Amino acid sequence: MAVFHGVRVVFVLLFVSGSLRGALSFYLPGLAPVSFCEKEEGEKNNDVPDCKSTIELFVNRLDSVESVLPYEYTAFDFCAVESEKRPSENLGQVLFGERIELSPYKFSFKKDLECQSVCLKSYNTEKAEEKAKLDFLKKGMLLNYQHHWIVDNMPVTWCYDVEDNQKFCNPGFPIGCYVTDTGRPKDACVVSADFNDKDTFYIFNHVDITIFYHVVENEAAGARLVAAKLEPKSYKCTNLEKPDCNGPPMSLNKKFKGEVKIPYTYSVKFVEDKQIRWASRWDYILESMPHTNIQWFSIMNSLVIVLFLSGMVAMIILRTLHKDIGRYNQMDSVEDAQEEFGWKLVHGDVFRPPRKGMLLSVFLGSGTQIFIMTFVTLFFACLGFLSPANRGALMTCAVVLWVLLGTPAGYVAARYYKSFDGEKWKTNVLLTAFLCPGVVFADFFEMNLILWGEGSSAAMPFGTLVAILALWFCVSVPLTFIGAYFGFKKTGIEHPVRTNQIPRQIPEQSFYTKPLPGIVMGGILPFGCIYIQLFFILNSIWSHQMYYMFGFLFLVFIILVITCSEATILLCYFHLCAEDYHWQWRSFLTSGFTAVYFLVYAIHYFFSKLQISGLASTILYFGYTMIMALIFFLFTGTIGFFACFWFVTKIYSVVKVDEMKAILRETELFSAKCEIPERDLSAG
Repeated sequence: MAVFHGVRVVFVLLFVSGSLRGALSFYLPGLAPVSFCEKEEGEKNNDVPDCKSTIELFVNRLDSVESVLPYEYTAFDFCAVESEKRPSENLGQVLFGERIELSPYKFSFKKDLECQSVCLKSYNTEKAEEKAKLDFLKKGMLLNYQHHWIVDNMPVTWCYDVEDNQKFCNPGFPIGCYVTDTGRPKDACVVSADFNDKDTFYIFNHVDITIFYHVVENEAAGARLVAAKLEPKSYKCTNLEKPDCNGPPMSLNKKFKGEVKIPYTYSVKFVEDKQIRWASRWDYILESMPHTNIQWFSIMNSLVIVLFLSGMVAMIILRTLHKDIGRYNQMDSVEDAQEEFGWKLVHGDVFRPPRKGMLLSVFLGSGTQIFIMTFVTLFFACLGFLSPANRGALMTCAVVLWVLLGTPAGYVAARYYKSFDGEKWKTNVLLTAFLCPGVVFADFFEMNLILWGEGSSAAMPFGTLVAILALWFCVSVPLTFIGAYFGFKKTGIEHPVRTNQIPRQIPEQSFYTKPLPGIVMGGILPFGCIYIQLFFILNSIWSHQMYYMFGFLFLVFIILVITCSEATILLCYFHLCAEDYHWQWRSFLTSGFTAVYFLVYAIHYFFSKLQISGLASTILYFGYTMIMALIFFLFTGTIGFFACFWFVTKIYSVVKVDEMKAILRETELFSAKCEIPERDLSAG
């Protein structure tokens, strides 16, 4: 009942936060609206200096669903501006390979243009450099690489009809398409019957841009842009000096040899839209993604699992444990205690330090760091601070939080290592600061070397790499040392029962209470809560789809925490009843095994959903997937350990400690008497 109430409170808080976002008129940093007006009007209104007349179009990296490697706009030898300075990018944009630069497409507000020439590109296959550029352009069309253009910090979309007469607005559009040697049109070649020549590339060298604006009344002078749409087209212009944007499509046979000239042109028109307001201008893109019903299904599915587990835990705690503790506290003699069995008999061993306690404490420190980072990042995302309009903000926030959360990592690792009777505190601090971050950085650096070799825009520049290392060594590591200092300085964790000097022998276990089956079964239910949400997250990463439903993701995060905790508590109770007191590593691995299911699902997603080809892209996919799996393992494993630690501490603190100590003394004496004849017999 308490769990259900907590989930209901989360729903209410998210609803209130969403309502506040609509009720309060404030703009997030860097996302304030820009007013546009005609050039003549702007010269007259000198009292409104912020009213712009020139609209700049920016271009971003090009990516493909068939390749993990993104490339810069200039890599394909498109029309570019040489002298203009490119806008600065934040850390998140650099990590995701975004490279935004100014394009030669410029136009004035409310000034329609028809078939304007941008540039003319010529290629001669007899010249090695020009042939290499043309081959790279063909490769981009073959792999369906997509442009990503930006106007007024808003994606320029290509809207087209899909199934059930619905319209899908894609924030990117292809550079061209390809018709196979069997006459089958690939990708965007299906949009026109004119694309029918076999073994031929068709280049989208013309775009019809439509910009929608909304006139602001009683607030500010000028208008605000609320949408930017385009339609890519292909024209083989007869007059290259003065293109007319008519004629057959611009085609290029795969085996073409000789010289070819490609003119790039554009048209633009402005349309007033009185329905869409600036605050809701992203809605038409997001609403074209029909995922909301599936998301609600995912939430309801996860809630059913949580309610089921909550009922199981409540039944155990309220009925079984309450009855056991009540009967145990009513014992009057040692003989009564010796008739008992189950979790009560291992009270003298349940807090015995685990094997490899150093490694477990390091994992707990790193897991705590990741848990707090994830919670705070998702919380800010729910408030709208990390929306898709604020590019790179999500990754920037996560990295900065991870760096600043070195203190909790060091504190938790030191605290639990001390409770495990550890003495090598220097090794513990160093491992907490360098082990897990070092593994992630080594994997990331290897992936970066591959990106460097492929010339991808996702390759992190050397200066950024040095900056990240400086953040790690100069900020995160010292904070970890500070946290470890306070963790070791504080007194150790007091356990409710004393640990026996002689370890108790664990009886023979059945198949279901052995470590491996319990660990494998423990990760099924948490993974069942997230697998639908996981599909959309992987789509946003590898299929370049926009992810914006952070409210759903935050709810799934809360449900995942509850499910991991309850599943681990259930299995922990069953193993204690089987008189197996090695619960520390088992609780961590039981919940952490969810990451193994995540890894299996990522492999299934690669072969069934993606069209990635090429050795480099395959290595990059699995390299980055291993990083995500490790982070998820530490995150879920830490949740399971803390839940089980709270449960074990709670149930053994309820039992009368004095009577347990008496039983302990009697049991040790009885064991000593039983061991004397065995020694005499062995000596004889």
